[in-house]
Amino acid sequence: MTIFDKPFTQQEPIDEATIARVGDILRTGRLHRYNTVPGEVSEAAALEAEYAKWQGADYALACASGGYALAVALKAAGLKVGDPVLANAYTLAPVPGAIHNAGGVPVFVEIDEEWHIDIADLEAKAASSGAKFLMLSHMRGHIADMDAVGDICERYGITMVEDCAHTMGAHWRGKRSGNFGHVAAFSLQTYKHINTGEGGLLTTNDPQIAARATIMSGSYMLYGSHGAGPDEAAFDGIRTATPNYSGRMDNLRAAIARGQLVGLDEKVERWNRLYRALDTGLRKSNAITTPVRRDHEHYVGSSLQFRPALDASQFPDFITACAKRGVDVKWFGANKPTAFTSRYDSWEYLGEPQDLPQTRNVLSNTCDIRVPLTFDEADCAVIGSIIVDECSRATGHV
Repeated sequence: MTIFDKPFTQQEPIDEATIARVGDILRTGRLHRYNTVPGEVSEAAALEAEYAKWQGADYALACASGGYALAVALKAAGLKVGDPVLANAYTLAPVPGAIHNAGGVPVFVEIDEEWHIDIADLEAKAASSGAKFLMLSHMRGHIADMDAVGDICERYGITMVEDCAHTMGAHWRGKRSGNFGHVAAFSLQTYKHINTGEGGLLTTNDPQIAARATIMSGSYMLYGSHGAGPDEAAFDGIRTATPNYSGRMDNLRAAIARGQLVGLDEKVERWNRLYRALDTGLRKSNAITTPVRRDHEHYVGSSLQFRPALDASQFPDFITACAKRGVDVKWFGANKPTAFTSRYDSWEYLGEPQDLPQTRNVLSNTCDIRVPLTFDEADCAVIGSIIVDECSRATGHV
């Protein structure tokens, strides 16, 4: 019996040039982004300038985490306490957490069979909820029909905030994920496409959103030292009327991010080769469904979702059997959250869960597997064969 022996949580090492740069920063003792000497550009400011250019956005803000960037994005876009916020029901816990942190009330939208926000339900809830904000989570790298989503937002006067934690480097019809809404947030958490342990980025083309977010991040009156911030005039009238939430990125994490941004496009292609190898292996089973990717969607395959044809009662044994063979599969259908697989009805702090039968049905047999860059295509073929084998044992079908 084949056993896979590589960890699913092992990241690639940080390159030596970045390690040397971090060492240089440590030797200066100037770790805070505003602690600079005359003529010096901080690492955080340099990251903002480089990321804005790479993303194709006017403004970028380096933040303490992706979740913080989401909450600040909502507040900077004008969310008031008690405002409803539309959000797709399939997402990770930091997304409703960010809405709650910003004072909003999530109104969850169903997902479709391909893990996207359901366009018909989005239209219905845009009409019925009165919500003026949409937190669109490109969950696990699945980009919805952005033409349809954008049309609904325009017709109902909805401000779109994009959660791009899983789509840094992805495109829809040639346009980068994060460039469709009014403001976007990206995660630099250790399992994301740039690994700084923790961290986030906010991008926007709106100078007022950028200015408010910058002050909220804790810039005091030092916003002029940001690398991709708006002109001084954007701060007129808001300098002392905007709260400071202290969510800045430090220079160490910014340096680590800058080193990885240089090779990010090449990493995206590597992820996608691994993803395709794993997808090819899983498609050998008639009892496993994998995503249908559209020609105009350029995704980042850092994880893969699949649905085995199993009953709910069979999943625990299936997950355990895969684990015994070294394959770490997560399941979103369990009644109790495990690791990161909490579900919309797990977030009890939001009150009575909404009735979302379509989402619950899709998630009932949704499995998730990471695709780290420490694997190669042969590894992915082995992983696929193990999953297919264990699914066959459970279902009796090849």
